[in-house]
Amino acid sequence: MTKNMGQTDRIIRTVAGVVLLLLAFGTLTGVWAWLAGIVGVVMLTTAVMGSCPPYALLGINTCKTKQ
Repeated sequence: MTKNMGQTDRIIRTVAGVVLLLLAFGTLTGVWAWLAGIVGVVMLTTAVMGSCPPYALLGINTCKTKQ
């Protein structure tokens, strides 16, 4: 996949993903814990890959470097 996420976008997603996972395994229970865990994992995965499939579909590119 082509990278379409810039550094700031990746940092924000990493922080949000970690916070959601901490909430999922600490504070939240039931459906909310599952939802936070799934969204947290997806955010961390896209941050590590540097590519967001919805961005690709919508033609969004926050990456400053040329591929």
